[in-house]
Amino acid sequence: MTEPSESGEAAPFPTAREEIDSSLFRVEVETPQTLSPAFKLAFEDTDFLLRPDLRAVRLQLELLKPELMQQEQGIRSTIAMFGSARIADPDTAQAALAGAEAEARARPKDRDAGRRLAVARRMLANARYYEEARRLATIVTSNCVDDHCSDLVVKTGGGPGIMEAANRGAAEAGGKSIGLNIVLPLEQAPNQYVTPDLCFRFHYFAIRKMHFMIRVKALVVFPGGFGTLDELFEALTLIQTGKIEPIPVLMFGREYWQRVINFDAMAMEGMIGPKDKDLVTFVETAEEAWSIIADFYGIPR
Repeated sequence: MTEPSESGEAAPFPTAREEIDSSLFRVEVETPQTLSPAFKLAFEDTDFLLRPDLRAVRLQLELLKPELMQQEQGIRSTIAMFGSARIADPDTAQAALAGAEAEARARPKDRDAGRRLAVARRMLANARYYEEARRLATIVTSNCVDDHCSDLVVKTGGGPGIMEAANRGAAEAGGKSIGLNIVLPLEQAPNQYVTPDLCFRFHYFAIRKMHFMIRVKALVVFPGGFGTLDELFEALTLIQTGKIEPIPVLMFGREYWQRVINFDAMAMEGMIGPKDKDLVTFVETAEEAWSIIADFYGIPR
């Protein structure tokens, strides 16, 4: 078998796979020359690929692998859903609150126990966003993803919390969803609801960020911390500067976000234009979010 040339025609060369699988690849007699790392084919030499000098090649590989696999899966467009990895489902949040209440009763003078109780109460209140993310992903997937159509495929960071909720909603609707995991000291394992063939792992944050924006048709942002803010402002900057076409940017939980970000103050200080505030839309329910997305793209409801 011959390897296709750039024109698509067969070329008189074996493919890289055939080369490695052939009997010619296996060396029968070990010598100092054949045992040397220099003798390895470059693309099978892990130590060589991990050299600092090869960073540019690794960046390209991290860009190409998810891109090619998404093409193979027929992914045409996506909806990116962000939010805190710490927001749990209501049952888990209720159990955590019960534990915090028991600790506070046992140690009434412990300020840390009191703080943990207050946080546990807030996290139970925030658990509603888990359900909203789950339901929105179900609605989107039910309307846009099937065996023959892969538009507005749910895309998350692949971890727990809001990410899990979104992937879960898509899976419960019988559709595929994407998880863009990254190597971190914490939260490395992908959640169980990501479509296995669309579960990617990254080393470089920059390439992961690119994949969040490639094919994206809407950004849905739930309450979160530094990571959520990072993705939010990156997308807003791309829209503001005209680097990407305008897309819906929906922020769940007006009360939370208006305490965390003061867009009015930024506009009053002249740091953003008055119309820049209109780049985001606050929503409270999955149905409201879907209505805005569907209307923006003319999707029948």
